Amino acid sequence: MSRRRFSPEFKTKVVLEVLKGELTLNEIASKYQVLPKSIIEWKKRFLENAELAMESNILIKEYKKKIEELKKKNERYAKKIGELTINKEWLEKKLRGLDLRAK
Repeated sequence: MSRRRFSPEFKTKVVLEVLKGELTLNEIASKYQVLPKSIIEWKKRFLENAELAMESNILIKEYKKKIEELKKKNERYAKKIGELTINKEWLEKKLRGLDLRAK
């Protein structure tokens, strides 16, 4: 039996409905066909990380900085791959030339 995966958007929607308090946990679980235990875990995680929503600018800056660092790293790797490819092709050509002379 495989486990169902739920999107962050879906989990947030369910947790917000629980926090509204208009329906019981069991009613919400039944409505969305989710185990109450899962909803309890989502709610716990949601509340533990709620402060992140209030510091979104800091997080966005950190993510953008990380993305830029990764882009630079990828550019360095791409450049190195290009250099290694050129060297490999040059060496292959030299080896073929040496092989022909040996015959």
